Amino acid sequence: MKLGEKTILHSDMNCFYASVEMMLDPSLRGKPVAVCGSTENRHGIVLAKSELAKKAGVKTGMVNWEARQLCPGLIMVKPQYDQYLKYSELARNIYQRYTDQVEPYGMDECWLDVTGSRGVCGDGMKIAESIRQEIKEELGLTVSIGVSYNKIFAKLGSDMKKPDAVTEISKETFQEKVWPLPASDLLFVGRATEARFRNYGIHTIGDIAATDPAFLKRLLGVNGLQLWKYAAGKDDTPVMHKDFVSPIKSVGHGITCVADLLDNEEVWKVMLELSQDIGHRLRLHKLKATGVQISIRSNDLGYRQFQAPLSLSTQSPMMIAKKAHAVFQTNYRWSTPVRAVTVRAINLVPQGVPEQIDLFTDMRRVEKAEKLDDCIEEIRRRFGKRAVFQACLLGDLKMPIDNRHLVQMPGVVGR
Repeated sequence: MKLGEKTILHSDMNCFYASVEMMLDPSLRGKPVAVCGSTENRHGIVLAKSELAKKAGVKTGMVNWEARQLCPGLIMVKPQYDQYLKYSELARNIYQRYTDQVEPYGMDECWLDVTGSRGVCGDGMKIAESIRQEIKEELGLTVSIGVSYNKIFAKLGSDMKKPDAVTEISKETFQEKVWPLPASDLLFVGRATEARFRNYGIHTIGDIAATDPAFLKRLLGVNGLQLWKYAAGKDDTPVMHKDFVSPIKSVGHGITCVADLLDNEEVWKVMLELSQDIGHRLRLHKLKATGVQISIRSNDLGYRQFQAPLSLSTQSPMMIAKKAHAVFQTNYRWSTPVRAVTVRAINLVPQGVPEQIDLFTDMRRVEKAEKLDDCIEEIRRRFGKRAVFQACLLGDLKMPIDNRHLVQMPGVVGR
């Protein structure tokens, strides 16, 4: 790297979930392993796979039975999210030996800005190699690390050689290394964007860079300009400090049900249960919602999303649930049962911000409801979240009870 250029690393822990499982249970080493959700709880898909399983054709998101057909000797293990969080934190502790600019991107990936460490620890390649060795020796895991002058190309570098490798993409070589790659390899180019690019003869990252930015803006809005900037090697977004907390833009809670929801009443109960957690987290962050968004996945795997404003900003689980259910009833046509439900509080504002009320809202009733919510929150704080709840939430809600939804991924929470 030239003097004055940044040195950015992107570290990606290889086959993270499966690697942790094999490290915890050495008998799994050298065998095809997949970490899979529960078939009984409708989460029977591959969450992660080892290199041997990958070579056999097993893919993340594949249903369990299909993975078993492709790889008859596949060993399926249940996820241990507490262990994954533990080793994610241990890896970040190693990164922080070299810099305090460590930005998580999910549980198993991090960007590091080591520009200020070059004088003491050596250049980017030397630092990356030291990190790779320390992760392997201290945690028993492997990482692939990309080294570049910006975040986008550092991530591309970590994807180029796997597992257990270091790859550099410099300002002098990026056109040769990056531009021939498929457009879909560029961060934030998803399947829909790739398809739109393909319609206009844009197939590689180099094609994106060679396209008129004004055309890309017309095609994709400001995101088109951003993608051109990434492809042209002009990304200048900083790596955040390890203590940086991204502003919370929404608070949501979603679940895939253990059995199909067949009518409005069953959907109401699930939405009310989900809203309990949303109201609690809004209080923790001292925020109020001014709108509600719902996402519905039906049994035929169709996906629908709807939203609506609230008449008043609120933290009330009941108000959020009622609005979510009203939006659902207005928009959902019962051609197929419901498989998964997500409720999200959106358009958040700080608690205590003055707001204009209308002439038709009974504010005394609203204030009484808020005091009741305060009492419920205090009871739950002292005696647990199930100390008090609505009677309609007794019985089978068709919701999984393994608490996977409580796992928070560093770097992506609340976005």
